[in-house]
Amino acid sequence: MTRRAIDIEPAHERTKTASRAGIWGWMFFDWAAQPFFTVVTTFIFGPYVVSRMASDPAMGQAAWAYGIAIGGFVIAILSPILGSIADQTGPRKPWIAFFAAIKIASLCALWFAAPGSPLVPVILLFSLAAVAAEFSVVFNDSMMPRLVSKSEIGRISNIAWGLGYLGGMIVLIFVVALMAGSPETGRTLIGAEPLFGLDPKLGEDARATGPLSALWYFIFILPMFFFTPDGARGMPLRPAVRQGLTELKATLGEVRRRSGILRFLLARMVYQDGVNALLGLGGVFAAAMFGWSVTEIGLFGIILNVVAIFGCLVASRLDSALGSKAVVMIALAALIVATSGIISTGPGFTLFGVLMLPGTDTGGMFGTPAEKAYIVFGLLVGLAFGPVQASSRSYLARSVTADEAGRYFGIYALAGRATSFVAPFLVATVTAASGSPRLGMAVILLFLVGGMALLWPTPYPADNPET
Repeated sequence: MTRRAIDIEPAHERTKTASRAGIWGWMFFDWAAQPFFTVVTTFIFGPYVVSRMASDPAMGQAAWAYGIAIGGFVIAILSPILGSIADQTGPRKPWIAFFAAIKIASLCALWFAAPGSPLVPVILLFSLAAVAAEFSVVFNDSMMPRLVSKSEIGRISNIAWGLGYLGGMIVLIFVVALMAGSPETGRTLIGAEPLFGLDPKLGEDARATGPLSALWYFIFILPMFFFTPDGARGMPLRPAVRQGLTELKATLGEVRRRSGILRFLLARMVYQDGVNALLGLGGVFAAAMFGWSVTEIGLFGIILNVVAIFGCLVASRLDSALGSKAVVMIALAALIVATSGIISTGPGFTLFGVLMLPGTDTGGMFGTPAEKAYIVFGLLVGLAFGPVQASSRSYLARSVTADEAGRYFGIYALAGRATSFVAPFLVATVTAASGSPRLGMAVILLFLVGGMALLWPTPYPADNPET
């Protein structure tokens, strides 16, 4: 049996908390960061690269997946090292500021990704932005155990994640309603001329999402810098690097002895790889299969984000009542069902042809029955993909102390990224070899099912010797 985290919580952990402004400043980091993942990675810029910059959709999906894989490989190698060094230097905010500058510059440069431009520089810029974004997340996450008591971590983590989806949805609505014009009519979803004179025929509506996400990120990480307390100053950088590398080596040995944490990290390494691939490639897959426009993909993303906010709010209560592990297991089961439905749906059918969906295209948004079935499965993804990540974060936060949070969240990022290039690489390779995006996406199921099987016997909290 497992014990509730509050039952093992030391008295000094129960009373420690940051101010309300400090906690909200920390949560606003997710609000600031999410539009990059929503409009650049998944719903607007990524599908634009596949459908407008690549010579064919299968090659475009493969190139985008390779870009995600490159970023994942760099993140996997460097995250635990940087996390250990940050534990020695103390404050996290300087690290976040450094990587924010890299992310903002890379996103602004995506404006120059015009149709006909070389694909490789665009993919590399995207990968650099992704690396900087993920490193910032590592340092932000490692601040969490110092801000709230362990009994509150799950609730705060899920609310922050839901706040992120709200921010991503607002930016996505702004893009679809006011920036993304139809190449045929030149009008946006609400019938207006695109803002700033953006020309959809030149892909300017999609290209502008890079600078827009950069501006949003810059503005809304400021509350975290102004109000959220940071760690006390530690060593100077040079000795901190030496000590951090020594601590990392010791921590990796320590993890092997803390079998529950090791099992949790291995399980997350597998299932998070599948989650990352699904989020990074789901919109691209729909664009290739149904030929959706930027407007349709954006509207699909808005629907998913509305559902995701609701999912995170429900999960914030379930996490406190049932524990983080139960929320992660439920979410993984939902993602397995949803992914099976998505890859089994195509023009005129769903469930691998067991259920035929005849009907002509009505000419409107999502005009065929198959597209509507795809959206239904997408709603299930929307309910689950926030809680599976937010409650994984709180699962670890409840299992380590504040003093070891930096190095363990660095290893947590490693566990989330150590094989994160494997799923996109396999999706890309299978897609390129078979010419079938559907067959490539089916690889994701192996990671979701495998991760769930590994997590099943893991204790909760992960440092709890009882099972």
